[in-house]
Amino acid sequence: MVFSTQIFLFYFLPIALLGNYLLPVKWRNLFLTLASYVFYGWWNPWFVSLMLASTVNDWYAGVLIAKPGASPRRRKTGLWFSIVTNLLLLGFFKYFMFAAENVNRVLAALGREPFPIADVVLPIGISFYTFQTMSYSIDLYRGHAKKARSFTDFMCFVALFPQLVAGPIVRYQDIADQLHTRPQRGELFAEGCFVFACGFAKKVLLANTISEPAMVCFDHAKSLGPAAAWFSLLCFYFQLYFDFSGYSDMAIGLGKMLGFKFVENFASPYKAGSFTEFWQRWHLSLTTFLRDYVFIPLGGSKGTKWQTARNTMITFLLGGFWHGAAWRFLIWGGAHGLMLVLERLSGKGCLWWFLPKALRTLVLVAIFQFNWIVFRCPTLHDGALYLHAMFRGNGTSDGQAIVNGLVVQPYYALCLVACAVVVFFGIETRRLVEKAKKSWPIALGMVAVFAWSVLALFAQSENPFLYFRF
Repeated sequence: MVFSTQIFLFYFLPIALLGNYLLPVKWRNLFLTLASYVFYGWWNPWFVSLMLASTVNDWYAGVLIAKPGASPRRRKTGLWFSIVTNLLLLGFFKYFMFAAENVNRVLAALGREPFPIADVVLPIGISFYTFQTMSYSIDLYRGHAKKARSFTDFMCFVALFPQLVAGPIVRYQDIADQLHTRPQRGELFAEGCFVFACGFAKKVLLANTISEPAMVCFDHAKSLGPAAAWFSLLCFYFQLYFDFSGYSDMAIGLGKMLGFKFVENFASPYKAGSFTEFWQRWHLSLTTFLRDYVFIPLGGSKGTKWQTARNTMITFLLGGFWHGAAWRFLIWGGAHGLMLVLERLSGKGCLWWFLPKALRTLVLVAIFQFNWIVFRCPTLHDGALYLHAMFRGNGTSDGQAIVNGLVVQPYYALCLVACAVVVFFGIETRRLVEKAKKSWPIALGMVAVFAWSVLALFAQSENPFLYFRF
């Protein structure tokens, strides 16, 4: 089920909210768990059994780790049981086909017969909920979290539908108390409605609209001229941000409606004036997860500059590979890691730091265009083809004219300008909501924009969130 659909907005959400508020406190977590299983199973009911198996696995791992008087060996056994089973689960469903295809390429190069590859379906959101359940076991072992009070509470934590399939990645200790004493007051509910409305407008009015020229051009790269290639790449640049930050806003808003407070996931990342600052603003829940569970255990920044550079590269290569089982994601992660390493090694005396922040931001915008090509194109060959279109053009002039005519239109250009204005001159959702709470004209304006978004929804076909594929 997708947040930006009629069935979610007019059927599922009202039922979920009514059940959460009308049922006695002791039944609310069970109700939310069952509602979340319905939400998740809407795509494929079989996915529910896999998530339940992962939940049971880490619940018993937590029991081993947190049992009073447990020996260090027993606790370590529970920890490794959780880590290994989660990585095996993620490895099979997400990376088995990638590994098998590459083994077959090697066999073909050696003149050997390839072996048959089973078609493994990737369950939606598996990267997110396996990270959450694994972090629970690790934090229990480290003493950063307490054992869940009941299996129902733990099920609710794992399955909670607002953040289930695309984050933000929530750690158990962040909502442990809220599972029992979350506030059910009107002010928090109203705030959640405003945050949800912001995210909904980002997705429906901006991300979905500018996704059309981006999709046309990336699907017709063989007949693409330079103007359309650059235009559509800018469209994807903004689409990705509004799509993912819109989802995060909706997730956080829904959490507030239910009484939960999730961590912020975006802080105007495209306004960053450095690569370091960008990753302090983009997908914060994943960034902090990789920092706490990969970068710091590797040694963090406590060693020499070269050891820090090594740890940074390993972390970003793993972060890139987390996004997808393909060489292009490794390249994408490695490129971001390399840029961070070069920025840090250059020191504060580098010319880069003497440039005005606005100019550094524009340079980052240009650089990120090339990173998003690798992220968006299904293969490296497609990426090279698109890159050629940006500078030389592809296909005949007639073919280019057809694609250009579909894409470079005043309507889409206006949408692109609107996206740029919102990104570079707008304010963060959190601050906008704070202003809306104090100013009724702003609040009324947000209500009008949300109503406009709902009307626009009826004219659009279903457009799933980009991060669902991860």
